Amino acid sequence: MASIKGIILAGGLGTRLRPLTNITNKHLLPVYDKPMIYYPMQTLLNAGISDLHIVTGGPYAGDFLRLLGNGKDFGLKHIHYSYQEGEGGIADALRLTEFLCEGSKVVVMLGDNVIEKNIVKAVREFESQDKGAKIFLKEVANPSDYGVAELDGDRVIGIEEKPANPKTNLAVIGVYMYDSRVYDIVRTLKPSARGELEITDVNNVYINEGSMTYELLDGWWADAGGGLDSLHKISALVAETGANKMD
Repeated sequence: MASIKGIILAGGLGTRLRPLTNITNKHLLPVYDKPMIYYPMQTLLNAGISDLHIVTGGPYAGDFLRLLGNGKDFGLKHIHYSYQEGEGGIADALRLTEFLCEGSKVVVMLGDNVIEKNIVKAVREFESQDKGAKIFLKEVANPSDYGVAELDGDRVIGIEEKPANPKTNLAVIGVYMYDSRVYDIVRTLKPSARGELEITDVNNVYINEGSMTYELLDGWWADAGGGLDSLHKISALVAETGANKMD
């Protein structure tokens, strides 16, 4: 089995963060004292994943190379990059990493998700999982704003997107673990009503075959790309409490 590879999805236009994103990609905006993209990178590195692939897009994609280069500031010798044309969705962005990650398990993280603690335990459990996928769930006060998971023991049996009457208060956060079959699954997807390949459709394949497991996230989690208020609040939270043992 090839080593687990890390994928950070950092595309999109960041319309909820305008006018800041009129001049750069949202994942390069500061969260407290570091660019947003540093946080998911550190999360993966702290989990022992050093083979990283960043997918970005839009007119400011070159800014990632200027900021990160080959990852010397993180102790890396190389970072892989892919360019996503247009707004094809999360699963479409994942598709672009197949040339590097085919045959490997992958941990996929959205570039605007910031978590307080590490994901080492879940990654180790996923390494020993024979097949399937694993997602992270977090109790939230406003589950109707998220994809909400329904559980049966240690399995996820359903995910509802922004339900009016959620069955649980467990939101699916932007960290996903998949076996190497994920690329075959992506090839079977059809665009949603939004014209995108949806990551929920990928998750539902694993759910329907009974191979989706989950981990309850320890510590806080935030979507720093949710808007200007969100960006301000998460910056203040990181300043107060730190995030994922960043130095």
